[in-house]
Amino acid sequence: MIIFRYRKETGIIDEVVYRPVANIEFKNKDDEWIELHPYIDSGADISLIPLSFGKLLGLEINKEEIKELGGVGRDTIPVIIKIILVRIGDFEFDLKVAWCLKEEVPALLGRSGIFEKFHINFKQDEKLIEFTETRKLD
Repeated sequence: MIIFRYRKETGIIDEVVYRPVANIEFKNKDDEWIELHPYIDSGADISLIPLSFGKLLGLEINKEEIKELGGVGRDTIPVIIKIILVRIGDFEFDLKVAWCLKEEVPALLGRSGIFEKFHINFKQDEKLIEFTETRKLD
């Protein structure tokens, strides 16, 4: 089991808010691991990384690959779908992510590729998130 802690942040409505975040490492083009702390978002279909993080990984923009991704509201954002090797705890696997071509987006850990591999238990009262591996990690 992998355990993450909620992160204390300043909220817009409340002065203090605790948000569920994960510690995930992404492998860049130089075979180095780079850590990211995305929000664990059970409402997100796909994981999302901002423009600068994709550049740190060595991703390159190919205009033919750009798609529009929608979310809350009617706005869309330009993204490129990439497969990136990630590590969560001791588990390494390829993950499909949406690389946003804008900076003003939060990093999100979405359901696709994650919820099939881990049962995720949000313990709001303890401010903990438990990732328990399923049998589909091969």
